[in-house]
Amino acid sequence: MSEKQRTIAKPISVCGKGLHTGQDVEMTFLPASVNYGYKFQRVDLDERPIIDARVENVVDTSRSTVIGDKGVRIGTVEHVLSALYGLGIDNVLIEINAPETPIMDGSARFFTEKLLEAGSQEQDAEREYIEIKENICYENKETGTELIVYPDTKFSLNVMIDYDSEVLGQQYAYLDNLDKYAKEISMCRTFVFLRELEPLLQNNLIKGGDLDNAIVIVERELPQNEVDRIADLFNQPHVEVRSQGILNNVDLRFSNEPARHKLLDLLGDLALVGKRIKGRVLATRSGHNANVEFSKKIRQELKRRNRPNVRPDIDLNSTPLYNINQIRNILPHRPPFLLVDKIFQMEKEMVIGAKNITMNETFFVGHFPEEPVMPGVLIAESMAQVGGILVLDTVPDPENYLTFFMKIDKLKFRKKVVPGDTLVIKMELLSPIRRGIANMRGYAFVGDSVVTEGEFMAQISKIKNK
Repeated sequence: MSEKQRTIAKPISVCGKGLHTGQDVEMTFLPASVNYGYKFQRVDLDERPIIDARVENVVDTSRSTVIGDKGVRIGTVEHVLSALYGLGIDNVLIEINAPETPIMDGSARFFTEKLLEAGSQEQDAEREYIEIKENICYENKETGTELIVYPDTKFSLNVMIDYDSEVLGQQYAYLDNLDKYAKEISMCRTFVFLRELEPLLQNNLIKGGDLDNAIVIVERELPQNEVDRIADLFNQPHVEVRSQGILNNVDLRFSNEPARHKLLDLLGDLALVGKRIKGRVLATRSGHNANVEFSKKIRQELKRRNRPNVRPDIDLNSTPLYNINQIRNILPHRPPFLLVDKIFQMEKEMVIGAKNITMNETFFVGHFPEEPVMPGVLIAESMAQVGGILVLDTVPDPENYLTFFMKIDKLKFRKKVVPGDTLVIKMELLSPIRRGIANMRGYAFVGDSVVTEGEFMAQISKIKNK
């Protein structure tokens, strides 16, 4: 069954401190319309600019994922986006009065709880996925980082971390169903090595950090007075190092909580792709920079598929929307001039059809006997007939109408079409049909190659003698 997009049922707010700025932050989640995606709005600025949470807008990944546009930035967006993606929410506007989201306890738990409190509602639009058809990989050999997504019918994440740390060791985390996100992933906190804390403070960072919003890992023995000194830097009570090398101010929520948090981060960074993914993701030693570069690769594949001159991703062996007998009920054409065999997909402004080219086509008798080539004018006619099915779909009784083509423009023939080829034809409306006039752009493919393209103008006309 198809799935519908979802937004939240009512506005909900959360307050806290920004991790690096230390500023008090109020963030409000608002319902949004279909196909809106995730957007942040800086309500503390006069212009109230909106920044789209897309990978193209990532401006920094040094300590968190920061998005920006025209000099306006919003930091540490990954935990918020992770909660939205993990809860199956597709469209939300997030108002924020600071340049950074609140860190809370270093996890996505509080965002998740607030969003569950707000509830979600189904919207009147299908949820769109990017289905992975072939492996997409990002690799950094210097760091040993690798992220790869394999084709699959569902979405899953498998994360491995290895910091060459005796305390952490190698850890793994796995998520094969987003229904488990709230209870198994959302409350997993970020982690930091004790040796990193003082340099971060010296670089004017983590002003809003304390020993309660991160798991602090100590890799070597430290005298208690050194641990106390670092606690004083954060104005925190004195704590001790436990035997496993973790300060005793927190209890681990899972034995592999650091790996689960890395999975949480990866999910938030993958949300920047802009569509949900059907594929199996494996990540080794990933971080924000690698996550973002990986997301860019997936986003590039999405853009490539959406280009009009890219062959539609259809299975020619699947059951068509219209078979040849159904097409005969729509088009008035008959053999040998019926040049459409199947219609695979039809939307309000686009149609995809196919024509199998065999040696039995009558035109091959004379064009050409020694080197059979399909005449370009008949390729254009096949495209016109596919477009005609789209146009005739706009009237309640297509059998009583004809489509007459008034103009064909910018027609280009790029490759020969020969016996054994299958033409896959995509026709799209360039503008809404007005007064019975339809303007379309079409592409004909053999394999992945464009063989013909052009623009067509047609008029719908009722058959007078009916």
